[in-house]
Amino acid sequence: MYTNDITKQVRAGSVAIGGGAPVSVQSMLSIKSDNIKGNVEQAKRLEAAGCEIIRVSVPDMAAVRLVSALKENVSVPIVADIHFDYKLAIESVAAGVDKVRINPGNIGSEDRVKAVVTACKTAGVPIRIGVNSGSLEKSILEKYGSPTPEAMVESGLYHISLLEKFDFDDIVLSLKSSDTKRMYDAYVLAAEKCRYPLHLGVTEAGTERMGIIKSSAGIGALLLRGIGGTIRVSLTDDPVLEVKAAKDLLKALGMRNDGIRFVSCPTCGRTSIDLIGLVKAAEKRFADIDKNITVAIMGCAVNGPGEAREADLGIAGGDGCGLIFSRGEIIRKVDEDKLLDALHEEILKFGE
Repeated sequence: MYTNDITKQVRAGSVAIGGGAPVSVQSMLSIKSDNIKGNVEQAKRLEAAGCEIIRVSVPDMAAVRLVSALKENVSVPIVADIHFDYKLAIESVAAGVDKVRINPGNIGSEDRVKAVVTACKTAGVPIRIGVNSGSLEKSILEKYGSPTPEAMVESGLYHISLLEKFDFDDIVLSLKSSDTKRMYDAYVLAAEKCRYPLHLGVTEAGTERMGIIKSSAGIGALLLRGIGGTIRVSLTDDPVLEVKAAKDLLKALGMRNDGIRFVSCPTCGRTSIDLIGLVKAAEKRFADIDKNITVAIMGCAVNGPGEAREADLGIAGGDGCGLIFSRGEIIRKVDEDKLLDALHEEILKFGE
């Protein structure tokens, strides 16, 4: 069985994918390609949010200028998303792109595939083969009757063989579907047959709420099996939210240690403080603190030092006062309205 540790490692600029490298977070610019200023501004926002690979659509030759503009303004590796016109891939490589995303089946003859491979190989640029359940080859659809996981994997392996035919193996494979179960099954099957790193994602996942739920289910389940080298949480929303959701997912799986991990109780009849408001305020206030610690925010003394005893720090409120505790031991009592201030002080001191 595949795991991310044993796949071939490829590099998109400064970011390693597969071969035991940390799972990287990707997103895609959502502004029309002729708006260079807007795309650069959005790319800077993504970089500030912690995005590690940025993909940009290159629909025509004019859009190749956008690749150069992005390379000049952000340090994040840039991926050119190419459909149909193989020359766009070649020109994007010449413009300095760090990775190319293509579907070899829709860019024409093998000579065109070879031309793209030659350009990428010369420049040391990897290729992501992007298989989508909604755009499989007619022959494969006829064979399977529908875009089954088996059909998607067969398409991906066929495209890999085209690149390997020209002695190219800096490859990343994605097998995306808007159906979470189909996506999951396709990646599990590919993991049994593929030595290349896998780019995980549920395509067309939806708006923020459902998109995060579907992506967490599909991507999270695969990552827990050791499958996946890089991820994108696709949302019909601001791409910065994709990055935040992806980083939170990795943190929830114990695959990222940058920033505070919060735990909080769901509230019950014992709760006598505004716990929901307190948790939201804490997440916002401490969002930029880069400490690898777990902080518990609990509604009462029953669920505080006891149930959250594994937390590095925590608070439990009730009846006008609150407790500050660390790994199950009470360290301070403070007025309820001073809980967050006191917690902030303890967070900053923790580990010193």
